[in-house]
Amino acid sequence: MDIRQKLERAEELILSPYACLSKNSKGRLAEEEKCDLRTEFSRDRDRIIHSKAFRRLKHKTQVFISPGNDHYRTRLTHTLEVSQIATTISKALMLNTDLTEAISMGHDIGHTPFGHMGETVLNELCPEGYKHYEQSLRICDVIERDGRGLNLTYEVRDGILNHSGDNTASTFEGKIIKFADRFAYINHDIDDAIRAKMISDSDIPELCVKLLGNTNSERIDTLIKDLIFTTTKEGEVSMSNDIENAMMELRQFMFERVYYKLHDHTDTVRMIIGKMYEYYYKDIDRMPDEYKKLLDHSSKDRVVCDLVSSMTDDYIIHMFNELFISKALTKF
Repeated sequence: MDIRQKLERAEELILSPYACLSKNSKGRLAEEEKCDLRTEFSRDRDRIIHSKAFRRLKHKTQVFISPGNDHYRTRLTHTLEVSQIATTISKALMLNTDLTEAISMGHDIGHTPFGHMGETVLNELCPEGYKHYEQSLRICDVIERDGRGLNLTYEVRDGILNHSGDNTASTFEGKIIKFADRFAYINHDIDDAIRAKMISDSDIPELCVKLLGNTNSERIDTLIKDLIFTTTKEGEVSMSNDIENAMMELRQFMFERVYYKLHDHTDTVRMIIGKMYEYYYKDIDRMPDEYKKLLDHSSKDRVVCDLVSSMTDDYIIHMFNELFISKALTKF
C-alpha cells in the first residue's frame, strides 16, 4: 500500500458521510496515472497553486484599483482568506479539506484586471459573454500549460464553476466555498473601505453589529460558527435565517456605500480594456503564441477575452500607455 492509498484509507475512517472521498472522484477529463504520494484532490490543489494564472492574482484588483497602501486586499489575498475560512469550516464538519482547498485556490483565477468592473466590460465586449467563474474553469481545462490544461478532477472543476451566483456545487465542499467567499469579501472589503475612509465603524447597520459583531474577526467568527452549527443540524450546507439575513443586509450596505461608488472608474476601465481588446482583435499576430494556438478550437472573440482577462492591472496599464499614450506623444 503506497502513501496515497494510506491517505485514502484515512479519509474513509475519519471523514463525515457527507464528505467527498478522494478515491470516489468521478475522475479527470483525461485519464492519467495516480500519484504515489498525494490524493487526487491534493494533487489538483498543487497544480492550481503552481499555475501562472494563480501567480497573476497578486497583481489583480479585489475592490480598490492600484491603491496607495500596501495593506489593501488583492485577488490573491482574497483567495487565501477564502481558503482559510473554508478550510476551518470543512475541518469542523469533517469534510475533505484537500478538495476544499483545491476549489478555494482555483475559484477566482478567471478574474479580469480591475476586478468586477473589468468583468462587466469584457461581458459587454465579447459576443459570447464573460463570467469569471466560467473563465476560471476554461483556464483550468484549456489555457494553462500551453493549451494542455491542468486536467483537474470533476469535483474540483464543479466547485470552481459553481461557486458564484445561483449556481450550486454538487459536493458539500463546493457548497462551502460559496459561503466562505461571501464571508471573506464582505468583511475584508469593510476593512479596506474603512482604510480608504469611505465608511467608518459607526456606519455599519445596528442590527448587523448586534447579530454579527463589530469587528472583522467577530463577524467572521459568528458567520463560521453559524454555518457549522446549522449545517450539522440540517444535514445540508446552510445558515440560520437571522444570521444569513444580517449578512445579506451587510452585503447590501456595502453595495450602496462602497461598490456602486467605485463604479465611477468604469469609464476609464472600459476605455483601457476596450482599446486593448480592439488592438488584438484587429491583428491576431500581435498575440503571444500560446494564445494563437487556442484559435484552432475557439473563436477570435473568445481568445481575445482569454488574453485581455489574463492581464494584471499593472501590465494592462503599462501596455495601454506603451501602445496608445507614448505613441501619441511622439507625434508632437
